[in-house]
Amino acid sequence: MIVFTVVGSFWLEIVLKVGVLRRIKRAILAIAPIASLFIAWDAYAIRSGHWRFDTGQILGIYGPFCIPLEEYLFFFIVPIAAIMTIEAVRSVKKDWPV
Repeated sequence: MIVFTVVGSFWLEIVLKVGVLRRIKRAILAIAPIASLFIAWDAYAIRSGHWRFDTGQILGIYGPFCIPLEEYLFFFIVPIAAIMTIEAVRSVKKDWPV
């Protein structure tokens, strides 16, 4: 799914020149606080046995708190793709609210 998200959104950076990747530090600073909350929630849910990740669906690379790499990527790639989509709409529809 992460690859589909990248393919589905990151072309906007090239074709419409939305400039999100040029300001990646700004995007990461905006995303990181919320991603941290969700990572903490994931860590709690995994530790408590509320959910787990299907080992057949992940690469098997784990980061801190026994959270799979894909989950960390999800919390950053999806918001960046969303920002790119919003910026693409803004660039195409000049009269769209700021």
